[in-house]
Amino acid sequence: MQLLRRIGLILLWLAAPVVAFAAANKNDPYLVPLRGAGNIALVVASIVIVVLLLRRGRWHSIAGKLLVMLWCLPPVLMSAAHLKFELRKNDVLGVSAAEARQLGPHFMVGYSSFPEVARLAGQGLIGGVYVTRHNIRGRTVEALRTEIAALQDIRRAAGLPPLVVAADQEGGIVGHLAPPLTKVPALATLAGLAPDDQQAKAEEFGRIHGRELADLGVNLNLAPVLDLKPPARRNRLDFHTLIGQRAIATDPAVVSTIASAYVRGLEQFGVGATLKHFPGIGRVRADTHHFSANLDTPVRELEASDWLPFRDVLSHSRSALMVGHVTLTAVDPDRAASHSKRVVEGIIRETWGYQGVVMTDDLVMGAIYQNDVCKAVVEAINAGIDLLLVAYDGAQFYRVFACALDGARQGKLDAAMLGASAARLDRGFPSEKTGAASLNRSNIRG
Repeated sequence: MQLLRRIGLILLWLAAPVVAFAAANKNDPYLVPLRGAGNIALVVASIVIVVLLLRRGRWHSIAGKLLVMLWCLPPVLMSAAHLKFELRKNDVLGVSAAEARQLGPHFMVGYSSFPEVARLAGQGLIGGVYVTRHNIRGRTVEALRTEIAALQDIRRAAGLPPLVVAADQEGGIVGHLAPPLTKVPALATLAGLAPDDQQAKAEEFGRIHGRELADLGVNLNLAPVLDLKPPARRNRLDFHTLIGQRAIATDPAVVSTIASAYVRGLEQFGVGATLKHFPGIGRVRADTHHFSANLDTPVRELEASDWLPFRDVLSHSRSALMVGHVTLTAVDPDRAASHSKRVVEGIIRETWGYQGVVMTDDLVMGAIYQNDVCKAVVEAINAGIDLLLVAYDGAQFYRVFACALDGARQGKLDAAMLGASAARLDRGFPSEKTGAASLNRSNIRG
């Protein structure tokens, strides 16, 4: 019995700093599973432990006093973290209409609370929303459709342009709304078919996604993946990118053929495509969900291989382009491509001449979030990025927006870049009218 008490006491000493750390960082994306009930459980457990320690007379020794005080820390630290979050949120929600109009259109946010995102949409603090698995879990398609329509009604009532509504339906292992939407095979399953069959099936997959997403109210799909397929077992520690299962093929021509057809299918229903993840993550070993990553391949080699599908599909579609958080060391060794002016303006805008919408990968990924987020946000806007995505943890929107807000108030944002970006966003993605016209032409030919 004495041994068990000693072991229990040791565990309390070891657990106290861990729980205190979790409490102080309650708003960190890595601790999303602890939000809500988890945080309440931590506080209640801390209080119960303090009461038990006091009842057992631990306060009478110096070590006991220290242990009691350690277990008093989690509720205090959690309260401080919550206060900091609420103050930042209040600052963002209190921005002027002019600041909201200037910055809001450049943010796309994932959400869990409809009232909260409705307020952001109504104030013009966001330009788009991202819907995913938790938005439809335990609900009907009709419920989500009604929710998206309500958000668009709020925009119209506020005299604001419609929201960009994005989802992530690649097919295969990434189909965050399937079920209840149709589960479509990965585009990679088409790589072994004859070219005509590749195009026919890929366009069919695109039409399935386009029809269902458009019916839901989604107007932008964060697909297809254009990264070249890497060698097998590229990185055994890659638990989230999983690009080997998502990439279409190793041959750029096959990727272009399949991706182009898939995009045509989407656009027939007025749903825009998003080509990802430029400059390519197939050659990268580190998982940018958690770590910084370098792409060390020379530009000439990338232009002749990895970048061919991006340029090809962009040249004959209205697709958006997603820039990943890998560092293209031959062009800008000091920052990830997603906030590099040399990459976005230098390569995409000037060398390629692409003037469509460019967006970041999720800013809540470790490659950005674990570094200087504010520096990345300001640099991304000044580089010519049009949409900054905050997907996995929508609560981080307030931190990310506050970074842009501070940059604007301190005169760090490039007004010309913001103006050009606003014009690109106004041009937008394929409209319902465009989609309907394309569908009619397809029916006439078919």
